[in-house]
Amino acid sequence: MPGRSCEKLGIFGGTFNPPHLAHLLAAESVRDHLKLDRILFVPAAIPPHKMKENVVPAKHRLEMVRLSIQGNPFFELSDIELRRKGPSYTIDTIRELKRSRPDDDLHLIMGIDLLTDFDTWKHPEEILKECRLIAMNRPGFDLAVVDKRLLAQVELVNVPSVDISSTNIRRRVKSGRSIRYMVPAAVEDYIRTNSIYL
Repeated sequence: MPGRSCEKLGIFGGTFNPPHLAHLLAAESVRDHLKLDRILFVPAAIPPHKMKENVVPAKHRLEMVRLSIQGNPFFELSDIELRRKGPSYTIDTIRELKRSRPDDDLHLIMGIDLLTDFDTWKHPEEILKECRLIAMNRPGFDLAVVDKRLLAQVELVNVPSVDISSTNIRRRVKSGRSIRYMVPAAVEDYIRTNSIYL
């Protein structure tokens, strides 16, 4: 964008099915720790092998993320992966962001457990070249299972441990149990109004 200054941009992808307070707390913890200018929430397209799971349509997940991050000027929503046809690989997202934000310093935020199979991703070396890898550390995770050469190229950030999962939220909705304080109030209202996960 003309006249736009360089930003330290965090890329936070996920299915967000639904987004919950642990997602928001983790993103804010990383932003604060690394002094990032912005966190870009990128809801993922659903690969064919996940079609049997209870993944709601993209329009709902996009709207729930929008509702979740409203009011935080450091959080931004992107539908970059949902607009793309075919399989959506991380490297494709990074390349597209590089084209649209050539001056930005990109930081790819991921759960530390994803490092164990990072070498199987599409073009992992290019990902490491084009952006900084940020791994959210979890209590009890054994770093010894991660390749030492990869670990040397990753910045670890400890995030608060909150026992909230999208899977559990979906189960609770289906069984008629409360999800208050697990998701933002606006997301809870959206789920109820649109009869999602029933």
